[in-house]
Amino acid sequence: MRDRQGCPLVVSSSFSRPRHLAGILAKAVPAVMSVGLLLVAWELYATYSGIKPTTLPAPSRVFEQAMLNRDALVDNAIPTIRATLIGFAFSLSAAFALSMLVDFFQPLRRALFPVFIISQTLPLVAIAPLVVLWFGFGLAPKIMLVALVTFFPMLVALVEGYEATEPEIGQMLRAMGAGRWRVFVLARLPSALPYFFAGLRISITYAVVGAIFAEYAGAAKGLGIYMLNAKNNFRPDLVLAAVGVSAALTLILFGLTVLLQRLAMPWERAAGKQAAAEAARR
Repeated sequence: MRDRQGCPLVVSSSFSRPRHLAGILAKAVPAVMSVGLLLVAWELYATYSGIKPTTLPAPSRVFEQAMLNRDALVDNAIPTIRATLIGFAFSLSAAFALSMLVDFFQPLRRALFPVFIISQTLPLVAIAPLVVLWFGFGLAPKIMLVALVTFFPMLVALVEGYEATEPEIGQMLRAMGAGRWRVFVLARLPSALPYFFAGLRISITYAVVGAIFAEYAGAAKGLGIYMLNAKNNFRPDLVLAAVGVSAALTLILFGLTVLLQRLAMPWERAAGKQAAAEAARR
């Protein structure tokens, strides 16, 4: 956009912000509608099918009981959140460290990857009680189980991302005198970021589930033990209320990973805006 003298005009970012928010809301509409339709269908079926509330409570009853028992739900959600975040931090650190080792020492990939694959074939339902038996009812087994179920997607994503680096970039950096570590930091690590965030989004959806399974196996507090107690008391409404809390936690963590990707990779946003501008011109 230019003025009468042909000079470019600067458009205030305040005009672009509403458009950006409108775009985000437009993208969210299909998901909100699908979830809303599912809840409406569930409500109608639970209300008019004659099924007992002790078998399938309506969403309205689940929400009502969640509000009535919100203090207990919050009290039990805090240990689950703590185990999830600490376990995921350990998982992220282990995945990054192991991916670097595998990238710098290629024979380690052939030696370690079969072990990592085997670790992912272990059924969580079977291994969780054993981990609790070996390490007690404290925080340690929960951290270990969360790390166990979340580190592999990030590890594979990082290793594949390093391999996707264009060889010409590495050759150019080496020709300029860069060592292997500098090539890794300047070329291989930035190339792996899109792969890493894809693995991060996959892993974060398993983190809360891993913590809940660990609590099922043995805990004093947590959403897992809350669900177990509610099930034993024949309260499916409270079980579903706890499931709703765990789903909300997973969605929040997933949203945070998307936000982190936007902050860590601003060039992707710039490329998207440029592509949108070119499409608008056409």
